[in-house]
Amino acid sequence: MKEIVLAESAGFCFGVKRAVDMALNAKENSDTKIYTLGQLIHNNDVVKHLESQDIHSIEIENLDSLNTGDTIIIRSHGVTAEIINLLKKKGLNIIDATCPYVKNIHEKVRAYSEKGYTIVIVGDKNHPEVIGINGWCEDKAIISKNGENLDVLPRKVCVVSQTTEKQENWEKVLQIVIKNAKELVAFNTICNATEVRQRKAEELSKNSDVVIVIGAHHSSNTTKLYEICKDNCENTIHVENSGEIPEDLYKGKNNIKIGVAAGASTPDWIIKEAINKMSDEQNIEGMNELLKMMDENEKKIYTGAVIKGEIIQLNDREAYLNIGYKNDGILPINEVTNDVSVKLTDLFTLGQEIEAKVIKLKNEDNYVVLSRSELERDAGFNAVKKAYEEKTVIRVTVKEAVNGGLVSAYKGIRVFIPASHIELFHVDDLTKYIGEEIDVNIIEFSKKRNTIRIVGSRRDILKAVKEKDEEKTWESLAIGDVIEGEVKRLTDFGAFVEVNGVDGLLHVSEISWGRINKASDVLAIGEKVKVYVLNVDKENKKLSLSLKKLVEDPWISVEEKYPVGSVVLGKVVRFSNFGAFIELEPGVDALAHISEISHKRIVKPSDVLAIGEEIKAKIIDVNKETKKIGLSIKEVEDTVE
Repeated sequence: MKEIVLAESAGFCFGVKRAVDMALNAKENSDTKIYTLGQLIHNNDVVKHLESQDIHSIEIENLDSLNTGDTIIIRSHGVTAEIINLLKKKGLNIIDATCPYVKNIHEKVRAYSEKGYTIVIVGDKNHPEVIGINGWCEDKAIISKNGENLDVLPRKVCVVSQTTEKQENWEKVLQIVIKNAKELVAFNTICNATEVRQRKAEELSKNSDVVIVIGAHHSSNTTKLYEICKDNCENTIHVENSGEIPEDLYKGKNNIKIGVAAGASTPDWIIKEAINKMSDEQNIEGMNELLKMMDENEKKIYTGAVIKGEIIQLNDREAYLNIGYKNDGILPINEVTNDVSVKLTDLFTLGQEIEAKVIKLKNEDNYVVLSRSELERDAGFNAVKKAYEEKTVIRVTVKEAVNGGLVSAYKGIRVFIPASHIELFHVDDLTKYIGEEIDVNIIEFSKKRNTIRIVGSRRDILKAVKEKDEEKTWESLAIGDVIEGEVKRLTDFGAFVEVNGVDGLLHVSEISWGRINKASDVLAIGEKVKVYVLNVDKENKKLSLSLKKLVEDPWISVEEKYPVGSVVLGKVVRFSNFGAFIELEPGVDALAHISEISHKRIVKPSDVLAIGEEIKAKIIDVNKETKKIGLSIKEVEDTVE
């Protein structure tokens, strides 16, 4: 029984398909004449099809025949920077269909050439892709296919590869360069789709009696497929289309397995023609399934569908996926993350299967536009709804401060947090929360028409935490403890100091041994202070604190510090009708009776003294028990005289 097997990943690669789609799309949406700079792809049948659509190829030397405003398409192989500048000078409308992977090579070659590296290109020196790459380093690259002309190399070398080159050639050249170069930078720029296509063709050829490789005879990647298959299956032939397949290869043959592989420039309809021809209108097992597999590209894809696909091309900004549809999918970085520092190559790998949501059936390049962000939004929406229904906590990221509260996000879902639900106290500056992650409860989840309002709060969360912390604190507090607290509020009668979540009163009389009018004279909100626990009333939740208890009562050793007859320096702090009070130190005030202020007769102390004035006086009396000290200012004046 005859069996025909089509290699996986056969046919158009995404770069070639993109170029053809861009050309046809340009014709459909433009009234200008459309030209391709050289044959758009290495396939005569496709070129003829484009010509039937009035899209003609033109060589560089014939550009003078074009008129300003005509459209010129740069093929997927890419061109030199010099040619791009020439096209611009001629006033042509340029459509750049250069394969993104080839563009990536251009950028690397340009950058490292400017850094002083000599570029080594692994590939065919006559291939248009290699010629284009060379142009981005001023045509100074060393081009080697099998390791030739690499015996003498400059000190600094950067190695890249033609995207359709064989892996074995890349490895051969790289080993030689490693031996001969002092400083080496190497980028394996063989297209992953090429690697996959070659690997699948190789696997197929090892298990086939006959292999048909379909593609243009001058196509580099098709030729390499042929060489790979030929190494494993002697009965391998290279044809451009079904018309070149000899009938004696398949007619009348039973118990034969025919493998079919196709180059990156070979469209599906040419592959189908070949398969149909070899089927010979017989009931060949699996034939209908094979053609059905190719037609699966027409499966239903719709906006909003969640699909899976394999990453077949990947760069920093885009991932291209085989989604089993007539068009491949494209996943732009902005549909994955908003973090500008992240690259898609940090998140995904070639060959990885991922899930995404369809957000557009066709972009300007005929790709299905995919999104991971929308998937996350769907998941986030369901999670937020569940949190609301089950009254569970979610962690959101604060994005911005707006009038009346904070805008936060949970897996792409907007959650508004009113200012009154951010803390258990009023917050003046909401901007300090931007970028923070905070836990919230969803207290409102409502939908009106097409608008969904989601409101979060963390008041209950903070309240529960505070109550738990307070309970622990009340259990641990004891009279005589010395603990650290933070000044939270100031009043005329004292300060409220938070100690491990509990507010304690630091009365103004307990702040200092000295006389203090109000707490704000010595304390500031937010200040950290060590306090002494005076009293703990757990039942009524009252805590009394002291600062002065941490300092020795200055009256205890007053007799030793201020013996009678000694002269001291003090500051006038207040007056009375009978004299002036002089502060010797915080908490110790002495009285200079009006009769001891001056030898002259004075009516009141302020006649000769001023508040804040420093004066000298003699100790004439000390009484520790009554906390009184008598001073004489005039006796010091007598001494001075």
